[in-house]
Amino acid sequence: MPTFRTGSVTAILEDRLGLQRMTVEVDGGSVSARAYALTDHVGSVTVGDRVILNTTAVELGLGTGGWHVVHWNLSRTEWVHPGDDHIMKLRYTSLQSDVGTSELQHLDVTGSLAGTPVVATLVHSQVGVIAAMLAAHRPGLRVVYVMTDGAALPAVLSDLLVELRSRSMLELVVTSGHAFGGDLEAVNVPSGLALAAEVGAAEVIIVGMGPGVVGTGTRLGTTAIEAAAVLDAAAALGGEPILAVRASSGDLRDRHRGISHHTRTVAELTSARPWVGRWPDAAADLPGVRVSGADLSAAAEVGSMLDDIGLRITTMGRDHHSDALFFESAAAAALVAIESLPSS
Repeated sequence: MPTFRTGSVTAILEDRLGLQRMTVEVDGGSVSARAYALTDHVGSVTVGDRVILNTTAVELGLGTGGWHVVHWNLSRTEWVHPGDDHIMKLRYTSLQSDVGTSELQHLDVTGSLAGTPVVATLVHSQVGVIAAMLAAHRPGLRVVYVMTDGAALPAVLSDLLVELRSRSMLELVVTSGHAFGGDLEAVNVPSGLALAAEVGAAEVIIVGMGPGVVGTGTRLGTTAIEAAAVLDAAAALGGEPILAVRASSGDLRDRHRGISHHTRTVAELTSARPWVGRWPDAAADLPGVRVSGADLSAAAEVGSMLDDIGLRITTMGRDHHSDALFFESAAAAALVAIESLPSS
């Protein structure tokens, strides 16, 4: 259950559209702590404001924690930020918001992906590698990201998305399910795919959770297996389903070294027969997949490409120097997507 505590804002660390990061002194605490506020939901804060903080994640020592969350600013008595219509996300919680839905604004969307490559990811960092690889090998390609609600719900929390958008590596962000804050808001992933293809005119769609992931160490107890349903939806809507293989040469956990057990579980659960690249070679042995004949030799250069453009991406704190296989496997998925383009 949640833990709420009161504290005071001591410094503003970052202030960007939709998000403030700050330091706070929590009542009864002996050290300064970090916190963030979703300003579209609770408004902005200033130094000296008294705030109510959700401190649960930090107190549990979660890997995606380290930051308290501002639940309410005691310096104000109300906050009104109307949305576009009556469709709510975070429904039936104290932060439910009428973020609107793009389905009601684009009633002519048919739901046909017409062969568009759809790359399903298992962790958020793969999104950055794939988008960067697509931009390097097909400059100007229209790439749209559909963010699921499998991990972080606010899109604004992703520093990676901010960086990719600033470099024009992503055309649009669609937030689906209870994820929110994208350029387009979708009720679910299939609808998000359709909006990405028809409203966003996507040539490649990347789909996956935002920052963070839930993993229990069990076969099914992870949000990563949402990729099976993503692949099924992509295939059913006429897209080309591609599975971004999660593999690692740097993870100390046996279940994630080489090809992650999450990848194998997704391959076993989906009926879409997704495309994979033969990188690493063991990917060809995954059940129920189709192995692409795309030339994947450029995947080996993904690390130097990221260094050349000054884009640092990490997974579980590791960059490409300490986990080359993770980056190469994600880069391979981008090359498979390029091979799958109708014009290829």
